[in-house]
Amino acid sequence: MSQPSTDKPKREAILDLSKYVNERIRVKFTGGREVTGILKGYDQLLNLVLDAVEEEFQEPQLHKRSLGLVVLRGPTIILLSPVDGSEEIANPFVAQE
Repeated sequence: MSQPSTDKPKREAILDLSKYVNERIRVKFTGGREVTGILKGYDQLLNLVLDAVEEEFQEPQLHKRSLGLVVLRGPTIILLSPVDGSEEIANPFVAQE
């Protein structure tokens, strides 16, 4: 007598980050922190390994600090974007004065 299979289907990755491996990306976190670095690895939970990481933070003026090789936890990430080929634009939803 065979029992029905209770294996759960394998979870697919939320994003396909393979095209960004060894490319520079920007990551923003809940709480407002922001880093840029070279993507070296990732998993299906969006945990990332970045190298040559720099954190940007605002104390009266913009400062950067080098963090080296870091592991970023996926649940804290709110935004991922490639550094090359993207630029910041003004928020179109803010009322212009």
